[in-house]
Amino acid sequence: METPLIPRDVLFGNPERVSPKLSPDGLRLAYIAPDEGVLNVWVRTVGEADDRVVTRDRDRGIRGYAWAHNGRDLLYLQDRGGDENWHIYQVSADGDGSKARDLTPIDGVQARIQAMDRDYPDEILVALNDRDPQLHDVYRVDLKSGERELVQENDIGAVDWVADHKLVIRAAQVPTREGGFDFRMRDGPDSDWRDLLSVPPDDALTSHLLGFSRDHKQFYLLSSTGTNSAELRAVALGSGEMRVLASDPTADVDDVVFDPLTKRPQAVLYQRARLEWEVLDPSLEADISRLQKLHPGDLHLMGRDRADRHWLVAHTSDKGPVTYHAYDRDSGQARFLFTSRKALEECPLAAMQPVSLKARDGLILSGYLTIPPGVEPKGLPAVVNVHGGPWARDVWGFHPEAQWLANRGYICLQINYRGSTGYGKGFVNAGDKEWGGKMQDDITDATRWLVEQGYADPERLAIYGGSYGGFAVLSGLTKEPELYRCGVDIVGPSNLVSFTKSIPPYWKPVQALFERRVGNLETEEEFLKERSPLFRIDHIVAPLLIVQGRNDPRVKVEESLQIVGALREAGKTVEYLEFADEGHGFAKPENRLRYYAVAERFLAGHLGGRFEPE
Repeated sequence: METPLIPRDVLFGNPERVSPKLSPDGLRLAYIAPDEGVLNVWVRTVGEADDRVVTRDRDRGIRGYAWAHNGRDLLYLQDRGGDENWHIYQVSADGDGSKARDLTPIDGVQARIQAMDRDYPDEILVALNDRDPQLHDVYRVDLKSGERELVQENDIGAVDWVADHKLVIRAAQVPTREGGFDFRMRDGPDSDWRDLLSVPPDDALTSHLLGFSRDHKQFYLLSSTGTNSAELRAVALGSGEMRVLASDPTADVDDVVFDPLTKRPQAVLYQRARLEWEVLDPSLEADISRLQKLHPGDLHLMGRDRADRHWLVAHTSDKGPVTYHAYDRDSGQARFLFTSRKALEECPLAAMQPVSLKARDGLILSGYLTIPPGVEPKGLPAVVNVHGGPWARDVWGFHPEAQWLANRGYICLQINYRGSTGYGKGFVNAGDKEWGGKMQDDITDATRWLVEQGYADPERLAIYGGSYGGFAVLSGLTKEPELYRCGVDIVGPSNLVSFTKSIPPYWKPVQALFERRVGNLETEEEFLKERSPLFRIDHIVAPLLIVQGRNDPRVKVEESLQIVGALREAGKTVEYLEFADEGHGFAKPENRLRYYAVAERFLAGHLGGRFEPE
């Protein structure tokens, strides 16, 4: 019997409930859910069914929010049309959303929540690039009055700040001319900055500031200096001694769990084939072990109350929605809350299998293979789905595009090509100046591996991706014109020269890092042109679907318009879909559903898979 089609709106429409967060006292639960078809923040009393919506967004929906430490207010971010000039809004957890207050009411400025602390419940630190579009200064905002006071002018060129637990900025990440960073520290607001750690360019993508212990005797950071992978390290602020608290020779520390009171590390997580925990604090071992046995998926600790008695946990799975539980440490009992998309529980989902293969130069590449359920994996049409970033990676879990492709009859391969993160600095640095070069060769080798294993029909292969993945689509169709039957490019750069010239102003401070990783516009313009698909469109023979958000601040709309125009002038087959109210990705469900309808019709027309009529 043929596997039923999963409706697009089940995979790509709004979730039912996601991103739950505990209030500081543990008595209330906030989460994101639709209200009149738009994602908003809801609040309920823990253990009760008194759910009510507390925000009233009617446009793009809310995707990021936090409880203020006063337990009274919720803070959320919103931009306009995808421009990423975020505003920070404040709303009462007891209200109806009608009195939301814009704490950063400045047009054309990007706001970031920089810091909050339990000892200062009615204050937050906010970073704004209102004085200089390239640099974010730090302001203290009073949540009672809404007043804003400048506390740190960015006179050192920092791209990130860390506050101590008195909400004083005391650590900074400052780019160097070579493409690395200087980590700097100071003793107080009027003290001089001193160097904490010099991070060479090779370690720039695997080194990050974390924060202070509650007693301000230790500072924590991730760094790969002197080793291959990102380690968790502690610096004793009295002596300057640096100690390694957790490390693995082949995997970066991906996340750190801190004690909510002492702010000392209690566990680290590694993204290997799946998410793995290393518990550092013995007091957590029984809890983590119990919660890992609760569900076969990967465990994520979502939140803890001020007393550290009540936890909020999530389990991610490849064949189902995210599952959320409330956990009581005193009793050791977990209570089911909800799943992100209940409708998925009845859908014929496919397993995501970790795979590895050798690139042509011997480098080991890891990734994930999703095969249509109930079908022999032999000679099937296949889609190579390339992740964006490129300094990111694919991980195991529920991936709506992988499930969509498998359900429509395609094998989906997601490969972590060189330059992807998580595998140590040697792997990420192997991607330096290899956009359209060895990074693309990795994707080609993975595609050919699918054929060599017998999984894929060599006449029915597609390449698909967004952002850097979109660039890889265009590059793949120019570099290997006979390999792919078609390609789908979502917000991908087509010309590395114009792309480099048009980066957002707040990326300018890290331009040296970008030049080291991609290419230097001043000295390597011809190299960038040679790697740019726009200048090799005569090689393209496969049909293309190109999709763009008009307000994208990262990959400007011109990146798509110039290659669409050139392809049409050359008589090539290209479809173009543009959304006037989107940016770097599609936030509105109506736009997402329209895009996936067009994309699956396009793929079916060239690969022969199934599609749900529009």
